[in-house]
Amino acid sequence: MSDMSWWEAIVLGVVEGLTEYLPVSSTGHLILAQRAMGLDGPAANAYAICIQGGAIIAVLGLYAGRVKQGVLGSLGAVGLRKEKDPAGARLAWNLIVAFIPAAILGKLFDDKIEMYLFGLWPIVTAWVVGGVAILAVDVWRSKRGVSEGREAKGIDDMTWRMALVIGLLQCVAMWPGTSRSLMTIVAGVLVGMSLAAAVEFSFLIGVVTLLAATVYKAIDAGPVMLEAYGWTPMIIGSVAAWASAVVAVRWMVDYLKQHGLALFGWYRVALGVVVAVLIVTGVLKG
Repeated sequence: MSDMSWWEAIVLGVVEGLTEYLPVSSTGHLILAQRAMGLDGPAANAYAICIQGGAIIAVLGLYAGRVKQGVLGSLGAVGLRKEKDPAGARLAWNLIVAFIPAAILGKLFDDKIEMYLFGLWPIVTAWVVGGVAILAVDVWRSKRGVSEGREAKGIDDMTWRMALVIGLLQCVAMWPGTSRSLMTIVAGVLVGMSLAAAVEFSFLIGVVTLLAATVYKAIDAGPVMLEAYGWTPMIIGSVAAWASAVVAVRWMVDYLKQHGLALFGWYRVALGVVVAVLIVTGVLKG
């Protein structure tokens, strides 16, 4: 039944977990890894999305406090809980607002995106452009000299308009290689959030967006994926994604406390150039 070995499932799970919440594009990395392994087609595309479940669980565990705050706050806001938590209710509302644009556009353009943008050349382009954008934002932040403690806003200070801007820019990441984390983090910084708050909100909106995408893809193409690979690679990949996502998220949070986003910008540009050379020389098929 399975055209995917256990070690391929582990590799893809690790790639998913390490890159899902970093601003480098998990989809782009997964497509590159799948092409290198000779895995392609609807089943492979569905697998790459469904193993996101492991990465979702990782963030739910690491940010359980924030998730609980949002859930209890929303229950209090609609009268299902006596205690009120305006900050929690606002967080839940902002997550919904930020999710709506992706929910609408993702449903409308899912098939076209897979048809036209799931090639290596579009991904390489997105890697390089996104890398340059990260470097530009990093320079802008340095020149602007935002004080994280005084001027920049935290999650509790967000407005629904800020959340909407983040949600709209998140839609750009439907282009594989762009990175959902990149767009939401950069959008958060641009609307006035501190880098730490932008990263945290990026993780939280990622849970909502990735969960919806995973459920949608599982319903839409899950039978095709299971017929091609079976349950074992799915379980192995999800567990590997969970473990590596925990490591990646913890590392990124610690790293960004003392450094900016420039490292990720240089990495994206370098990776884009390397993959472009491999395509031109015939090592990879674009």
